[in-house]
Amino acid sequence: MSMPTISLQKIIDKFKLEVLYTPKDPQEIFIQKNVTNRPGLPLAGFFDYFESERIQIIGTTEYTYLEKLEDDVRKEHIRALFAYQPPALIYTHGMPADAVVRAAAEEFAVPLLSMEGNTSQFTAALTAYLSVQLAPTITRHGVLVEVYGEGILIVGDSGVGKSETAIELIKRGHRLIADDAVELRRVSAETIVGSAPELIRHYIELRGIGIIDVRRIFGMGAVKDTEKINLVVEFEPWEQGKMYERLGMDENYTDILGIKIPSLTVPIKPGRNLAVILEIAAMNNRQKRMGYNTALEFNKKLMGQMEEGMM
Repeated sequence: MSMPTISLQKIIDKFKLEVLYTPKDPQEIFIQKNVTNRPGLPLAGFFDYFESERIQIIGTTEYTYLEKLEDDVRKEHIRALFAYQPPALIYTHGMPADAVVRAAAEEFAVPLLSMEGNTSQFTAALTAYLSVQLAPTITRHGVLVEVYGEGILIVGDSGVGKSETAIELIKRGHRLIADDAVELRRVSAETIVGSAPELIRHYIELRGIGIIDVRRIFGMGAVKDTEKINLVVEFEPWEQGKMYERLGMDENYTDILGIKIPSLTVPIKPGRNLAVILEIAAMNNRQKRMGYNTALEFNKKLMGQMEEGMM
């Protein structure tokens, strides 16, 4: 599992921030923390539990507080904050950074930025963005498709038919997220989001044909950049004599970055329409998440008939 970083330049571009000062190219400055901080208490001199690795955001409250301080006290508190060398400090509402702030930023080599928007809205948007970009990440071999709104991660040995099934699903109106390599991010305590590495995004490999551009052949509606993982489906060659699930009573899960994702195994043999099977699996999985389990309901009816027969 890799612990990703994001360059300050990407944040500047994403939120259209104004650069007031940077000690070096923002492309070479990297952010590691997926949360931000409004340094109200640190600006008052309380630095216990202060997490200096976070981006610091100065809003109207912090700005007004500093403006009411005596000049020498204000300078002391500003320098104390910058001495911790946070990765960046951002002013909201287009508030100006005066000579004292700029001097402290240059002295301690802290990037100084500004934006015009509301503090709370910007903080929420930036935190959400960083939570996705800096989430714990792993890469798995497989194919990720969206079927009826369900994100299905198809795994299995090379050549088992994952990409061919994905193409059939695309032809039936569903969407491709990733083929061959799927980047999986844990964006919350309950959610895994999958995407494709940028180099192979929207491409799919078909043995005997080669690489095809799904977006150009099938249109923009056939692709999607990211999708939540709702179900893991493993393809495996059919083994004669092996007992496969027939009623769906057993609940199986695959652990991805500490989160259990519902999973099932689909045996592969000539004549099976895998695209249709995955469509049914997607609809059935959605029903389960909405509280209806077909296997359990069938079992209840079966047990009820057996009890009636014994009376």
